[in-house]
Amino acid sequence: MNLLTQDIPKIYEEAQDFMPINGTDYLELYVSNAKQAAHFYKSAFGFQSFAYSGLETGNTELESYVVIQDKIRLILTSPLKSGTSVGEHIDKHGDGVKVIALWVDDATQAYKEATSRGARSFMEPQKIEDDHGHIVRSGIYTYGETVHMFIERKEYEGVFMPGFKAWESDYSPEHVGLKFVDHMVGNVELGAMNTWVEFYEKVMGFTQIISFDDKDISTEYTALMSKVMSNGNGRIKFPINEPAEGRKKSQIEEYLDFYEGAGVQHIAVATDNIIDTVTQLRNRGVEFLRVPDTYYDVVLDRVGSIDEDIQPLKELGILVDRDDEGYLLQIFTRPVNPRPTMFFEIIQRKGATSFGKGNFKALFEAIEREQELRGTL
Repeated sequence: MNLLTQDIPKIYEEAQDFMPINGTDYLELYVSNAKQAAHFYKSAFGFQSFAYSGLETGNTELESYVVIQDKIRLILTSPLKSGTSVGEHIDKHGDGVKVIALWVDDATQAYKEATSRGARSFMEPQKIEDDHGHIVRSGIYTYGETVHMFIERKEYEGVFMPGFKAWESDYSPEHVGLKFVDHMVGNVELGAMNTWVEFYEKVMGFTQIISFDDKDISTEYTALMSKVMSNGNGRIKFPINEPAEGRKKSQIEEYLDFYEGAGVQHIAVATDNIIDTVTQLRNRGVEFLRVPDTYYDVVLDRVGSIDEDIQPLKELGILVDRDDEGYLLQIFTRPVNPRPTMFFEIIQRKGATSFGKGNFKALFEAIEREQELRGTL
């Protein structure tokens, strides 16, 4: 569902597409208050009301609100009673991403391919239907308690999926120009990164496209290591981080402590105009990490000529990096939950296929300043 018309770079050709994935179908977040979370994502991030499931649709266990912006769909789910698995998940981890749903042509085949290669089952293929047709869904576990759902919807013409109805609201703030999910980053325990790299290679046919070690991603105090996995068409990219030895507690260790295990650290969402998008987000109250103004004194010497004026980038705190394919602009929010866990990245690619290696040091020093304020560095 994203980058459908983009040519497939050679970097992805090693991936085995025995499980073709068309794109990200939706992300489901388990949250303490789905109604309030939906209002937050509408008000702050410019999402629109889309679909609802709960007591009014016959669901007596859970309430879910679906919000949408271009090709991004978020399901925000809360329990309606105590003792549910959703409630237990929230109690342990806080609000966060539970499901990364992948749009496939055949959810049954995707499940068979994954489980035959060693994936742990979350949900066997299940057909659900209503008057608008049916979808097929299945699921497997990945790192921590995170789940990949395979969603097949070619025989469905309803608003979202069976069990949901259209959610109409009088409150519909304008979108802010977010287009699609660019990538999603997972944090895993020390020593576990290569295990999950192998999982994505063997179970899902992904290939490793980039690797960063503690020399690439380090400051005076902390370090981490990361490898980026991608499927064959490049529409799904999963960087996987693990902590590395450092003088103080890294952002990955802080995440693992507060999330109480491995999970999704951040969601990177794409825009075609990052200056306009970030300006709107700031005006709506979204808080971003800041790097020192001195970063902008030398950034053009490092990345060369860019289309944008440097002054608004400096005022907004937007970072710039370049690779062999072009350049990118990126910025990171502060954590959006009480626990210092999940956050968002806003990214605009001007040809670049990388992830901002040149910004790592400045970015991580900014994160350390936040950690110091929290007393967790």
